[in-house]
Amino acid sequence: MKLVLWVLTLFAAAAAVVIAAQYDHGSVLFVVPPYKIELTINIFIIVLIAAFFVFYLLLRLLVNLFGLHHKRINESTLTATKAFFEERFDKAEKAAASVVKSDSPSTINAINAVIAARSAHKQANYSQRDHYLAISEQKAPEEKELRLVTQAELLLEEERYEEALKALQTLYSEGGLQSTSVLQLELKAQQLAQNWDAVLELASILEKRHSVNRATIEQIKHHAHIENIKKNGAHLEALNKYWNSLSPAEKLDSRLAATAARAYMALGEVSIAQKIIEQSIDSKLDSELISLYAKCLDGSVSWQIQRAEGWLRRHPNNAELLLTLGKLCTYCELWGKAQNYLEASLSIEPSRAAHLALAQLFEKLEKHDEAADHYHKGLGFSLKKQQA
Repeated sequence: MKLVLWVLTLFAAAAAVVIAAQYDHGSVLFVVPPYKIELTINIFIIVLIAAFFVFYLLLRLLVNLFGLHHKRINESTLTATKAFFEERFDKAEKAAASVVKSDSPSTINAINAVIAARSAHKQANYSQRDHYLAISEQKAPEEKELRLVTQAELLLEEERYEEALKALQTLYSEGGLQSTSVLQLELKAQQLAQNWDAVLELASILEKRHSVNRATIEQIKHHAHIENIKKNGAHLEALNKYWNSLSPAEKLDSRLAATAARAYMALGEVSIAQKIIEQSIDSKLDSELISLYAKCLDGSVSWQIQRAEGWLRRHPNNAELLLTLGKLCTYCELWGKAQNYLEASLSIEPSRAAHLALAQLFEKLEKHDEAADHYHKGLGFSLKKQQA
C-alpha cells in the first residue's frame, strides 16, 4: 500500500514539474568562488527532488540498520536473561557479554554487565565477574546502585564481608533514603562480620518498615544482644554498661539473663548473677536459669533455698527446680531435705544430673553402696545419650 502511494506521489510530482516547465524560463545561479554554476529553474527543481529522494533513501537505510542493531541487542538481552533464570550460566554470560561489547545504551549495558557478572560468579569465575562489574562502571557510571548492590551481594556470597560493606558504604555516600532490600543486605553483611552494634542499629531501622517480618527482626536483635553480652563479658565495667542499657523487658528475657549471669559469674560477681536469675525466674520459669541458679553459691545460699522453695510452691512438679533445691541443700549440709528433693526430682523425671547429685550426697553420708548405685545409673544415661 505504501509503495502505491509513493508511486502516485512521484507521478504527481513529475506532472507538476512538466507543467511548471512550460511556463517558467528562469534560472538559478550558484557562486562558489572561483566557480559559477547556472541551472535553469526546471533542472534545479528536478535536481532538488532527486536529492530529496536520495537523502530519504539513505535515511531509511540508516534507520533500518539501527533498528536491526537494536533488535539484536534486545534479542541478546532476552536470551541472557532467560538463560540466567534457567541456570544456564555459560550461555547467559556469553549472550550478555556480546551486548556489553557492542555500542548499546548505557542502561542496557549496565543490565547485561550485571547478568554477565552474576553468571561468571555462579561459575566461580570471580576475576571475570569483577571484570564485568568494572565495565559496568566504565560504560554506565550513572547506574551506580545496580552495580554496587550486585557487587555487595556477590562479595557477601564469597564471604568477603568487609569488602561487601565498603561497596554499600560507597552507595550510601550518594545520600537519600535506602531501600529495605539494601538495608537487609547490609544487615546480613554486618551479621556475618559480627558487628553486633551495627546489627542492632539496622534492625531498629528495619522494624519500622512495613515490608519486614518483625518476628525475624526480633530474633536478630535477640541474638545480637547475646553476642554483645559475651563480647563485653571480659570487663566488668563494659558488661555493667551494656546490661544496664537494656530495657527492663529485655533483662527479664531468659536467654539474655542466662548469658549475662554466666558472664558475671566468670568475673566473680556471683551476687549480681544471682539477682539477674531471680528477677527473670520471677517473671517466667526457665530450666536453664534454674540449673544455673544452683551454681550461684556465694554465702547467701539459705536465701536462695527460700527463693527456690517459693518457686516450687507455684510449680510443685518441676524436676529441674527440685534438683536445684537438692543441690543447694547439699551445699548447706541439709542432708535430709537434700535427699528428699533429689529423690523427688528422680521420681518425676529421671536424669543423669539427679543421679550424680544423689551419688555425691550419699558419698558425703558415707553410704557407698547407694552412691555406687546412682553413679552406675547416671552412667547409663550417658551411654544412652551417646548411642542416640
